[in-house]
Amino acid sequence: MLRAGMGLLGLLTAIAACAALLALWPIGTPVALGALQPDPQRGAYLARAGGCIGCHSDPGSDRPALTGGGPIKTSFGSFVAPNITPDPDHGIGGWTLEDFARAVRQGIAPDGRPYYPAFPYAFYGALSDQDIVDMWAAFQTVPASPETAGAHDIAFPFDLRFGLKLWRAAYLHAPPTAPDPARPEAWNRGQWLVNGLAHCGACHTDRNLAGGRIAARHLKGSDDLPGGGTAPDITATALARTGWTAGDLAFALQSGVMPGGDTFGGGMGKVVQHSTAWLTPEDRTAIAQYLTTEN
Repeated sequence: MLRAGMGLLGLLTAIAACAALLALWPIGTPVALGALQPDPQRGAYLARAGGCIGCHSDPGSDRPALTGGGPIKTSFGSFVAPNITPDPDHGIGGWTLEDFARAVRQGIAPDGRPYYPAFPYAFYGALSDQDIVDMWAAFQTVPASPETAGAHDIAFPFDLRFGLKLWRAAYLHAPPTAPDPARPEAWNRGQWLVNGLAHCGACHTDRNLAGGRIAARHLKGSDDLPGGGTAPDITATALARTGWTAGDLAFALQSGVMPGGDTFGGGMGKVVQHSTAWLTPEDRTAIAQYLTTEN
């Protein structure tokens, strides 16, 4: 009995020590942004393309835009996108530009805590300093509001954020966005949008039991989205097999209408409504060209 008690005590001590080490484990890198001239209009476009408006707003409520989205229900708990208006207490009004850069590109809050990967910061890592400065300037033009959508409701032990440091070490990777000099400019732009800012792989890629994207399944679809949704395979092979052309896809990203006449529903319908319908024809064409071309 004494031996069993000592064993349990040793195990608990080891767990406590590991938790303490995780809590002290530093993450992220310092941010130093140069003196760049902000373009809030360009930043607003990037915010649209990146899904910020759709995720951080809840049309089903009477709250203003960007004061927080509806709950994202997963097997780990329910996540809520926060208020990102310039309100100093409930939004990002108390942040610095550097805080914003670390949050968006590294997934780290101003207080140093890691964000949950429901926030697709891994995909935003490819944003340039100019992109960040422009987006920050755009959010400063939004009316400040103290309203919020509430807090996360995460099950134990996933509510212990320091554990996310292990998750980051294992799964904080993103698909390639670097230009390929052998490819056309539009293809490279499409790759940057699909694999980066527009984060298509966040939904169209299967995840493992830890919630990490399976790299070998990139864009091959998922049947385990929040709320029980699904996302189809959108690789070039699958799109060709189901009859999609680049023109069909570019039109669908603008209108939500598929080749057979049906319309996108669920999450993709919201993506079109809040994001891709607002893109330039050139960017929609670039996305379509990239997705329908064999890599």
